[in-house]
Amino acid sequence: MKKLNFALTISALFILVGCGTSRDYTPPADASGEKIFSSACTECHKPLSADVAMVLSEKVANKEAIIKKFQSGSMRMPAFKNIQGEAADRLAEYVLTNSQVK
Repeated sequence: MKKLNFALTISALFILVGCGTSRDYTPPADASGEKIFSSACTECHKPLSADVAMVLSEKVANKEAIIKKFQSGSMRMPAFKNIQGEAADRLAEYVLTNSQVK
């Protein structure tokens, strides 16, 4: 039992570390917000349904906060520094349009 707990703990740590680093993903110039979300975000953020990408708190349910979050990252989320300009705007718009706000 101790070996199983240890193995599960190590697996969880690898998953968390993998989601908390910077990513080199650069979207194609003409990529839609949906395509960028699918390529960059769904490894950790599985869509909740066909029309709901994620749930946002009111605090981050605005374009500027969303862009800052995916460009800066956090302890549990990698930074996507290569998503800039119009691509960043398209991704933020997609997330806002396709999310529930709580």
